[in-house]
Amino acid sequence: MTGPLDRHGSSAVDLRARLDAERAGAAFLVYRDVERRQRIRLLDRERLTIGRGVGADVRLEWDNEISRTHAEIERVGDAWAVADDGLSTNGTFCNGERLRGRRRLADGDQLRFGRTLVAFGAPALADGATTTALGGDALPVTLSDTQRRVLVALCRPLLDSPFATPATNQRIAADVFLGVDAVKVHLRTLYRKLGISALPHNQKRARLVELAFQQGLVAEHDLSGE
Repeated sequence: MTGPLDRHGSSAVDLRARLDAERAGAAFLVYRDVERRQRIRLLDRERLTIGRGVGADVRLEWDNEISRTHAEIERVGDAWAVADDGLSTNGTFCNGERLRGRRRLADGDQLRFGRTLVAFGAPALADGATTTALGGDALPVTLSDTQRRVLVALCRPLLDSPFATPATNQRIAADVFLGVDAVKVHLRTLYRKLGISALPHNQKRARLVELAFQQGLVAEHDLSGE
């Protein structure tokens, strides 16, 4: 079952919508409906119900394995927790484990209600790259002028179309007046600096674009050349 945060199956629009949600600073849920369209729900109340019924705050009406009122997500101090105190027939799962009572959520946790996967996002609770982006104690990523030009060229197709994919090595090479082999070297360096060298090859470029926007390494005016 493909998760809602799977970058290989995410369009540029999906990635940017998730970045916008992260930048808003509030906790949120990400999931895909029966037609595989991404949906994002900000957790804008102290308690929200999840279920198939018309009264559910987060309604997953397409999944007949979900109870009308299946589970609850509630704020507990500065954190969030998911609870299923016998509400559902088929149970609620968090990171593959069946929930018993209430469980505190961490950024990136994956919940399953029926057949539907729902990811929990909480930028304020995240560490690593997000902490750097928020100006924490971690050292900021520093790029050479050439590395930054390569990164901007990689992201530039998103200005032309929200459904675009990151630029190919050949397009980057033409854009920044480098050879393709040199572009590959700079991309490998960028993967290392952003801590994504270990990702599968088919996920690295999309993740690099996501982090470039998330950490402020690339802005929209860079893509337009203004």
